[in-house]
Amino acid sequence: MNNKAIICEDLTKQFGDFKAVDKVSFEVSQGEIFGFLGANGAGKTTAMRILCGLSYPTSGKAWVAGFDVYRQQEQIKKNIGYMSQKFSLYDNLTVVENITFYGGVYGVPRREIKARSGELVRKLGLESEAKKLVGELPLGWKQKLAFSVAIFHSPKIVFLDEPTGGVDPVTRRQFWDMIYEAAQAGITVFVTTHYMDEAEYCNRVSVMVDGRMEAMDTPANLKKQFGTDSMDEVFYAMARGAKRTAD
Repeated sequence: MNNKAIICEDLTKQFGDFKAVDKVSFEVSQGEIFGFLGANGAGKTTAMRILCGLSYPTSGKAWVAGFDVYRQQEQIKKNIGYMSQKFSLYDNLTVVENITFYGGVYGVPRREIKARSGELVRKLGLESEAKKLVGELPLGWKQKLAFSVAIFHSPKIVFLDEPTGGVDPVTRRQFWDMIYEAAQAGITVFVTTHYMDEAEYCNRVSVMVDGRMEAMDTPANLKKQFGTDSMDEVFYAMARGAKRTAD
């Protein structure tokens, strides 16, 4: 697979006569921040579930971290992290208990979990909240903790499904600082979002419309192609079927 973290070839997921994902093809390089953009219902989450080894495609091919999505789902799960758009930790466990639990789920040795959990709590500035129930934390802190837990085992790829939904702009910026840090450490970041301004933070983005990938390029190149300085305008143009002004 050379330096490719994800490879998709005509990936399709069909429910009866409805194609949620329609012959999607793309590649993501190792260490890349790849934005998977689109409106609700565009097929983003369905495609992500396939790539995370949680659902089988109807047809097409895909490899994640070098593993086949049809035959090697368990190997895929061991090499990725995942954060859902709904908060994915346990509200009735403390901060440290959540870290310990998920560290065990991801197969991190118990002795290492103990040492690294303390480091993580200090890094997040949660020393005084370490023994509080996660349900008592503000949403922004919950999301940053969930992301930290998703990469606690140093996965090859982390999948983030609408990770900044509902948080304030300052926290969103802080969250993206954490994403940059993970990418610099060599973790490939695959992120879905409907916030078009967040596309600017990605190395490359794809735009999904009705299950199809309508475009894929750097944010700068896409804005140039559509003759605009706004990713919002790029997305709206694609949604209404406008043609590009430049190649």
